[in-house]
This record gives sequence, structure tokens and C-alpha cells, in this order.
Amino acid sequence: MALIFSLILFISAALSSAAPDGGYGFSVEMIHRDFPKSPLFNASETHYHRIADALRRSISRETVSLTDTGKAPIYSSGGAYIVKISIGTPPFPIVAVADTGSNIIWTQCKPCRNCYNQTEPMFDPSKSSTYKLVPCSSPNCSISGLESSCSSESMCEYSTSYYDGTHSKGDIAVDTVTMGSTSGQPVAFPRTVIGCGHDNVAAFGSKISGIVGLGQGPASLVQQMGPATGGKFSYCLVPVGKSNNSSYLNFGSNAIVFGSGAVSTPFYTSAINYFKGFYVLKVEAMSVGSNKFNFTSTLLLESNGNIIIDSGTTLTYIPMETYANFSNAISKLMDLKPTTGPIQFLNYCYETTTDDYKVPPVTVHFEGGDVNLKRENLFIRVANNVVCLAFVARNDMFVYGNIAQTNFLVGYDTKKSSVSFKPSNCATL
Repeated sequence: MALIFSLILFISAALSSAAPDGGYGFSVEMIHRDFPKSPLFNASETHYHRIADALRRSISRETVSLTDTGKAPIYSSGGAYIVKISIGTPPFPIVAVADTGSNIIWTQCKPCRNCYNQTEPMFDPSKSSTYKLVPCSSPNCSISGLESSCSSESMCEYSTSYYDGTHSKGDIAVDTVTMGSTSGQPVAFPRTVIGCGHDNVAAFGSKISGIVGLGQGPASLVQQMGPATGGKFSYCLVPVGKSNNSSYLNFGSNAIVFGSGAVSTPFYTSAINYFKGFYVLKVEAMSVGSNKFNFTSTLLLESNGNIIIDSGTTLTYIPMETYANFSNAISKLMDLKPTTGPIQFLNYCYETTTDDYKVPPVTVHFEGGDVNLKRENLFIRVANNVVCLAFVARNDMFVYGNIAQTNFLVGYDTKKSSVSFKPSNCATL
């Protein structure tokens, strides 16, 4: 989980051949955890309480010291977007965080010796006829892309951890992963490598069973789908508080981003083992109006890129010098009255009760293409009369968060090592 402002997905697939290169695709519903239709929605909390909690999770997560394919809904959860998949035979449904910074599909499993409280039923591998433990001699043990070890029975075990304190330890196994379909036709992927966690700590809610990794690692969902998706996936994130519509995670031909306004930029892989599964982009500069500010590179990632794109992080983290110039330039061009917001670490806040306030033109100059940000990519409403800039200064690792990605169709092509952006109204897709 690159950083835990993740996606929680409900996966349902619809066969389609609308892409220019033909072939099939499917899509999965993704819902923000704080939308009313999310299984994690807490009606007793106010909208701004949820926003504050999500932003604090984002900050916590960023504390770093060093053939047939389909369409699924994505549900957002406290900054996270969640999905629902099924594991085993017969299919057992789980709700999981969808995370472009994670490289394995894992869920809590019975017997759970040391697990976080989970209110939903827990996966019992003894009830699945297709569940099989992976021996240490199997290639699936070494390709998991995780820290692995051998049990006393010579079976493969894994351990994975995240910067927000979440971790999972357990058995590496293979089982059938099934995703539902908007057409009613489920899509099954047999012998998928999964982590069956028996020792887990999680920063997310008790209704979430685990994580669906969408990273570059060989055990991520995207990589294990292989030829079925051609290494392609995309999503379109609906802004929080703007609509109760679902977002969608698309695979295969459904995931191709093309047409007017689409731009592409290469992604890179970090030489640092922990970051190897992340998608690292290169930002060359950022512009506010006619003012252009260079983007300081970072050595932490040991990559040709300088910023991680993460579906699971809310805010965008940029170099301190860039942030100072960028935020000051925005402040000078805002017509709103500056104020102090309720979120301590958000510094540029303004008074307004309406959502039609004007913002200056802002462009992120990625290697190979420019992305023009809109109001919903720059500011987040933290109170009835207060909006704050959704960017934060850092001095080490930089992250392009999911607020900056809302209302863009964002496509990943792992074969071409590229990420594409296309301005879209995600609530109507």
C-alpha cells in the first residue's frame, strides 16, 4: 500500500470491445470509503469529520524515514477506494483496499492468531476446494515480490509492511480469484497467488479484509492477470462529496486511454527494494499562470523519476522549495479571503461557502505531457466555509495523490511503461 489513502474496490466486470485495438475488457466498481453506498460508511460522522480523518491517515501513511478482461466499481474509504473480490471455491467475498503501491493480494484468514478486529466474515481456506499452499521449492515462493521464508513444513510464508503501521504475515497460497461483472458474468482467475494472513495489523476499518495490490510486483493482481489484460488497467476517481456515483477500475481493452486531451508519460522503477513495486513518474516543473517552477529531484527513490503516483494517498507531496513558490503564486491569484483551517498541516486555506470560486490556471509538466489541474484537483473542502490547498511540502519522498487525480481517466500500460491522463467527468463514465 504505497501509502494508505487507498482504493476500496467492488469488482464487477463487463465485457466490451470499444477500444481502438479491439479485444475484450472489463471494469470493476471502486467506491470511496466515505460514500453512502460504501460498506464502510459511518452515518454518525459528519462529512468534514471523515475528511479530517482521511487527511490524517494520509499524513500518517506518508511518514517515511528513508483474453477476457473487465470493469469494476471502486468505493472510496476514508481517503481510500475499496473493491470487492471473491477468493476460493465456492467464491468467498471480501472487501479490500485497492492500492497501486502494493504488490500482493492478501486477506485475513482463519485461524487468525494475531489479527485486527474484523466485523465481516473471515476467509477460511479449509472451505475452499481450490486453495493450495505453496511449497518453498515452488517458483511462486520466490516471485511473490515480498519478504519470504519457509515454515517447519517447508511451506512458503510471507511478510509485508507499510509505512502507516499496517502489516501482514502468513502463508503464500494459490486459489481462484473471482470478480463480478456489470453484465452479470463473473470473471475467474484460477491459481492466483495470494497471501493468507494469520498475523495482521491494519490502519483501515474493521470491515476491510485486506489489500488488492495493483503495483508492478509479480504477485500483484495486474501482473498475475497477465495476457488476459495485456498489462493494462485504468481508473477514474469521482471527487469526494461531489457525487455518490461509483468510480471504476478498468482492465484490458477497457483500460486504454485515448482520444482528445489524453497525454502520456513514462513510469520508472525504483532501485530501492521497498519502492520497486511503485509507479515512479517524472515531474519536470509546475506552473501557476505564467510562473513556472522547477521540480527538485529526489535521491531517495534512486530512479529516473522523482514522484510516486498513488491511488491510495489523498494529498500531493512536493519538494519544499517548489511548494513555497507554487503555493505563494496560487495565493497571490486567489480572490478569496485567507483563513486558518481546522486541519493543522494544511497551510493555505480560504473562506468560501460556494463551490464555483475561481482558481488560477495550474499545470503539472510531466515528462512527455502536461496535465492541467482544475479546482477539485487543487483544493479540498474541510469545513462548510473553508477550502484548503491539497498540497503539502516534503523534503524526501514525493507523491502524486488521488485528489490531484480526480476527474481524470488515469491509465497504466505496464508493457509500455507509461501512465496516461485524460480529463473526464468520472461521475458520468
